[in-house]
Amino acid sequence: MARRERPAKGERGEREPSELVDKLTHINRVSKVVKGGRRFGFAALVVAGDKRGRVGFGHGKAREVPEAIRKATDEAKKNLISVPLYEGRTLHHDVSGRWGAGRVILRAAPPGTGIIAGGPARAVFETLGMQDVVAKSIGSSNPYNVVRATFSALRKECSPRMVAARRGKKPSEVVTRPQRRSAGEDAAKKDDVKKDDAKKDDVKKDAAKKEAVKKDAAKKDAAPAKESKQKESKKPRKPRKTTKESSKESKET
Repeated sequence: MARRERPAKGERGEREPSELVDKLTHINRVSKVVKGGRRFGFAALVVAGDKRGRVGFGHGKAREVPEAIRKATDEAKKNLISVPLYEGRTLHHDVSGRWGAGRVILRAAPPGTGIIAGGPARAVFETLGMQDVVAKSIGSSNPYNVVRATFSALRKECSPRMVAARRGKKPSEVVTRPQRRSAGEDAAKKDDVKKDDAKKDDVKKDAAKKEAVKKDAAKKDAAPAKESKQKESKKPRKPRKTTKESSKESKET
């Protein structure tokens, strides 16, 4: 048998690095005071992904900014992780991740929501290829902590196939889908809803009638009390005595 020729490195089915998209998330400048003055150093945080479910991040340090970015990009491309996406646009379920003092909560979102996230987390979702997600960062706003917390949350993401393989079952046995109803069942349900609404309306009408009867009885009870007060108010009042008359009466006594 003739041996098959081994394909060249560039001809293999591996994804080329050119397919990956990288984003500079944060760059930090530090200085060291020496005898001749100051020496500056730069640290870069880069996120890289293929926008198809793979993403990674890297950290690089150098005396020049381009060199630090290159080191961070190479490290990000080496440390790629694959994240299962629901319909290729969002998460399968809500997850939360933590790193140090940083905590991130990720939630699945319906189509058209977009990426609702800020700062470093947005760069991670954009390079990952996620289209609809809601993220909230709680605690530390340090970009390194936020990125690492986001990655710890994405590592917890599981698809139904992964869960089924872990349990030794089929995906259809793990996922519970709502059963479709027939036209007769839908009509019966609508009739039940209408009956319930009619009962609620009758109860409301009865309650309104009872309140009206109570108000009429209260008015009837209050009518004689009002009449007695009016009669008392109509009685002539005795004129008040002046100071002179009262002084005379006191002298006579």
